[in-house]
Amino acid sequence: QVQPVESGGGLVQAGASLRLSCAASGRTFSNYVMGWFRQAPGKEREFVAQISRGGGATHYTDSVKGRFTISRDNAKNAVYLQMNSLKPEDTAVYYCAAKRTWDGTKYNYWGQGTQVTVSS
Repeated sequence: QVQPVESGGGLVQAGASLRLSCAASGRTFSNYVMGWFRQAPGKEREFVAQISRGGGATHYTDSVKGRFTISRDNAKNAVYLQMNSLKPEDTAVYYCAAKRTWDGTKYNYWGQGTQVTVSS
């Protein structure tokens, strides 16, 4: 089991960059697919990106392709989300999550979230 803890959120202007980090406790971090989700005010939580156990495969929602990059460092039990060219519509609480398999199953473990606010 892993417990994700997010950090790195903040207030930035449109066009800026921000890097979110997620530290996950547990000795089996490399056994988990890791993902990032976000929830904007008044909206449902949505998928942003995910990365395979070894980091060789990634998947993004269309709205962030080319702007966001997910990566992981299994030696540090950490996953990152590099966000470039931020837009006001990226404003949301960003959550880090973990699950065992790549396809189909729900994410089992969730962090508390970190706020990202992009001003126009």
